[in-house]
Amino acid sequence: MNLLEVKSISKTYGEGDTAVQALKKVSFSVPKGEFVAIVGESGSGKSTLLNMIGALDMPSFGKVYIDSKDIFAMKERNLTVFRRRNIGFIFQSFNLVPELTVEQNIIFPVLLDYQKPNRRYLEELLTVLNLRERRHHLPSQLSGGQQQRVAIGRALITRPALILADEPTGNLDTQNSREVITLLKEASKKYEQTIIMITHSRSIAQKADRILQVSDGELNDLGEVR
Repeated sequence: MNLLEVKSISKTYGEGDTAVQALKKVSFSVPKGEFVAIVGESGSGKSTLLNMIGALDMPSFGKVYIDSKDIFAMKERNLTVFRRRNIGFIFQSFNLVPELTVEQNIIFPVLLDYQKPNRRYLEELLTVLNLRERRHHLPSQLSGGQQQRVAIGRALITRPALILADEPTGNLDTQNSREVITLLKEASKKYEQTIIMITHSRSIAQKADRILQVSDGELNDLGEVR
């Protein structure tokens, strides 16, 4: 069963002579539990595509279905709740709250939803992410790799069906990059989560199940990684 279906997504910025077509009729689907890497040069349209999938930006044409739901047919308020509960975001710049501890940063999305965190699941995440000893530390007391692991925990805490990772290893060295990608892959298998990851690194992309390439706003499926 496909968790994600992208149908003929196009995005144009500006009008008339100054119009720039960032995406041109992009279509693809991703089954539940697959780890997909999207590669492409800077300005190719890959970040625009990720923003459409995450409903952070509206397409000019086309539809996105997550778990068979047409996300752009939802009212803004419903979409906000749907996004918070079903999509986990991981960014290159970590985006942690500096005044909150590791544990508080991880459970933050749950509190935003006026829910109580599942303590057992939190402990499991802290163990998987190797952060148990750091749970009371502030972001400023952590290395880059540790901060990105906190960001992954924050993305996983609501048990979203879909994780969108935008250059998650962009600010990390080779060793930390490998560890973060391994963690993402393990999480996708363990919790049956679907991951869409943008990366400029071919070696990082090779860790995914399948690679898609965006070039000049058009998408090519490079197939499964062997």
